[in-house]
Amino acid sequence: MYDPMIDRQLDSFGFDKVLVVLKKDVASPAAGELMALEAVAGGSKAARKAGKRKSKESQEADKKKVSRHFLDQAPDAATGVTASLAADASPASEQPPVRYFPLLGVALGYVDRAGAQALDNEDKVEAVYHADPLSIIRPVTVKAATATAKATWGLRELGIEKLWKEGLTGEDIAVGHLDTGVDGKHAAIKKRIAAFAEFDFEGERVAKSSPHDSGRHGTHTAGTICGGKVNGMSIGVAPKAELHSGLVIEGGQVLLRLLAGMEWALEQEVRVLSMSLGIRGFTPFLLDVTKNIRQSGALPVFAIGNEGVGTSRSPGNYAEALSVGAIDRSKRVANFSSSTTFQRSEEPNQPNVVAPGVDIISAKPGGGVLSMNGTSMATPHVAGVAALLFQAKPDASVEEVEDAIQTTCTLLQNESQLRYGFGLINPRAALEKLRA
Repeated sequence: MYDPMIDRQLDSFGFDKVLVVLKKDVASPAAGELMALEAVAGGSKAARKAGKRKSKESQEADKKKVSRHFLDQAPDAATGVTASLAADASPASEQPPVRYFPLLGVALGYVDRAGAQALDNEDKVEAVYHADPLSIIRPVTVKAATATAKATWGLRELGIEKLWKEGLTGEDIAVGHLDTGVDGKHAAIKKRIAAFAEFDFEGERVAKSSPHDSGRHGTHTAGTICGGKVNGMSIGVAPKAELHSGLVIEGGQVLLRLLAGMEWALEQEVRVLSMSLGIRGFTPFLLDVTKNIRQSGALPVFAIGNEGVGTSRSPGNYAEALSVGAIDRSKRVANFSSSTTFQRSEEPNQPNVVAPGVDIISAKPGGGVLSMNGTSMATPHVAGVAALLFQAKPDASVEEVEDAIQTTCTLLQNESQLRYGFGLINPRAALEKLRA
């Protein structure tokens, strides 16, 4: 499948940055292994790792076959002449012309018209998409806050404390977190960080990088996923989950950084992947990536966006993702929370679910807490609940956990269902559904 946007870019610039989706070779042993894994998604960690290792091996030949269709160097946007990816980067000859992500099943690089057409005809290629830029879903408001209650209102609304008393804390569940990073010294989070990776502006992993936050968004969302207590206030849904945090935004080649972060997260064997970023509107170029995340055994939990009614963000608006909108203390959908309806049979209304996302108190870089509003704040609530459910049933599949969350939601009063999808998540009911 050839994305028409590529032709428009080629007409204007003579080159384009494209995301190439590679086919799964159904005849190969690796594909057979992956198909078996998909049938028992959520199976043993060793089995999932074996399937991923074989998947990497099977794509080595594909790399050679498709790489010849890409430009050898990244073009200079102003002149169209191939050049280094950055002015202060290494010489172009040292820059990888194509970046491959075997677990995600994609390659990213630059093509001219001949290369685009050749890739479109390549038997190893499923689709070729224009690579759109992504951005963080910024909080609508950020305010100073103090920890005064026993638990945040979001935790109380969802009944999380009662689940803790039953031993459900997210223990031993790996949660992927791709954001601005996380403050590794924050007292409420530091013991929960199982792994950290920073990806530079060109998508390369920064060696020996220690957990830190390039802003404040990541520490806040991480705190809601798995933070402990701040001055006696509980802030995290799954306070014993294992946080695998990747610093992928903002700045530089954001898509490349994100793909590298996703690949790393899957290597970490995460069961949940929480992301509060995306592209405004619907663009399908990350659809296959999202599918492969699910098939890897990780539930993709993505924010829907903060642009209000009639809007949404990709990849959150894919039916293959569990998309999240925001409610306030009165169980009303926040005005900023994105929502839209697509002409499709599967999950036409987006977001899928809603969760607390207004006046959310969570961790602040440097210590203490901060209050933020946004679907970015609602998303980690759902990711944390998913971690609790995976702990309750370790062999549950992505589909089972997602179904338990979506089919047990509470409908909202005096609100159009187009604004909230299945409804407000109900962790207790989801747990009972999963265990039934």
